[in-house]
Amino acid sequence: MSRGTTFWALSAAIMRGFLRDRAAVFFAVLFPLMFLVLFGAIFSDQDQSKVELIAVGDVALVDDLPAPAREAFDDTFEVTESDDLDAALEEVRKGDADVAVEQRGDTLVAHYTQTEQVKAAITQGTLRAFVDGSNVTASGQPPKYAFEAERVEDDSLSTIQFVTPGLLGWAVAMSAAFGAAATLQGWRQSKLLRRLQLSPVSTRTIVGARVAVTVAIALGQMAIFLGLGSGAFGLALTGSWWMAVPMLVVGTLCFMAIGLLAGAIAKTTEGAVNMANFFVLPMAFLSGSFFPLDAAPAWLRTVSDLLPLKHLNEGMLDVMVRGEGPSAALWPIAILAGFAVVVTLLAAKLFRWETT
Repeated sequence: MSRGTTFWALSAAIMRGFLRDRAAVFFAVLFPLMFLVLFGAIFSDQDQSKVELIAVGDVALVDDLPAPAREAFDDTFEVTESDDLDAALEEVRKGDADVAVEQRGDTLVAHYTQTEQVKAAITQGTLRAFVDGSNVTASGQPPKYAFEAERVEDDSLSTIQFVTPGLLGWAVAMSAAFGAAATLQGWRQSKLLRRLQLSPVSTRTIVGARVAVTVAIALGQMAIFLGLGSGAFGLALTGSWWMAVPMLVVGTLCFMAIGLLAGAIAKTTEGAVNMANFFVLPMAFLSGSFFPLDAAPAWLRTVSDLLPLKHLNEGMLDVMVRGEGPSAALWPIAILAGFAVVVTLLAAKLFRWETT
C-alpha cells in the first residue's frame, strides 16, 4: 500500500471515529453553536443601548430643543415622563433608570447615582452639551463651529459580527486542543501508539492524517458558524475575510500543539482533557472570546497579549469585520505559527510512547 493510500485510509478512519463519538461532535460543533445562537438572538437586532432618562414635570429646555438637537437627544436618551420626583429618584437609586432630570427655573438639574460613575459622567457631559447648545440658540448668536458624527464602520455592521470571530476562535481552540489531548492519551493507553510504531506506517503519515482531520473539522466549524451567522443573524463579512482561512488553519495547529502538550504530560485520558481545558478555558475569557477587554485593567490586557487565542481572535476581527487587507493577517499568523513550533517541540521532549 502506497504512502498516499495509507494516509487517506488512516484519515478516513480517524474522521469516522470522530463522527461516531457523539460527545466529541457535541463539544466540537453543537456546544459552541449554542453560544452563537444565544448571542445572536440577544445581539442580532440590538443597537447601542440608550441612556434611560426620566423627565420630571415640565422640562421646557428639552421640549424647546431645535429639530436637529432634538433628534440627537432622542437618539441618546430613552425618555419616560413622571410627575413624582421622589419616585423618579427611587428608580435611579435602584438602577431602574440612569438619570432623572427636572427644570428649576432656567436650571436643568440631573439626579444620578454614583454607583454607575462612568455612565453618570457620560450622561452629565451629554446633558451639559445640550444645555450649552440651548444657550447659544437663546442668545441669537450663530455658533462658530459645527459638529458632525460619522461611524467608521459600514452601516450594515452589527454586534453579532464582533461576537462571531471570538466564538469561532474559542470553538476551534477547544476542539483542536481537546481532540489532540484525548487522541494522544487514548492511543497511548490502548497501546495503539506502540502498535503503530511497529507497523510499516510512518510516524509522519500518522501525524499528517491526524492533523488533516483536525484541520478539516476546524474548516467545517468555520463554514457552519459563518453560514448560520449570515443566514440567521445578518452576519456580513468585510475586507479580506478569506484570509481568516489560513489564519484558522495555523491557529488549529497552534492549539493542537497545546493539546499534545497536555496529552504528553497527563497520565490518563481524563487528565489530558482536563489539562487541555485548564489551558483553553481561562484563555477564552482572557482573549475576548466572550466579551471585550476594553474595560479590563492594563495588566490584564498585557497578559492577554501573551495568549495565542487573543491574536487569533483579533486577526479574524481585522479581516472579517474591520475591513482590513490581507497584510493584517500576517502578524497573527506568524505569532500562532511560532507558538505552535515552540509548544510542539516542548511536547515532543516530554512525550513518552507508554505511560510510566
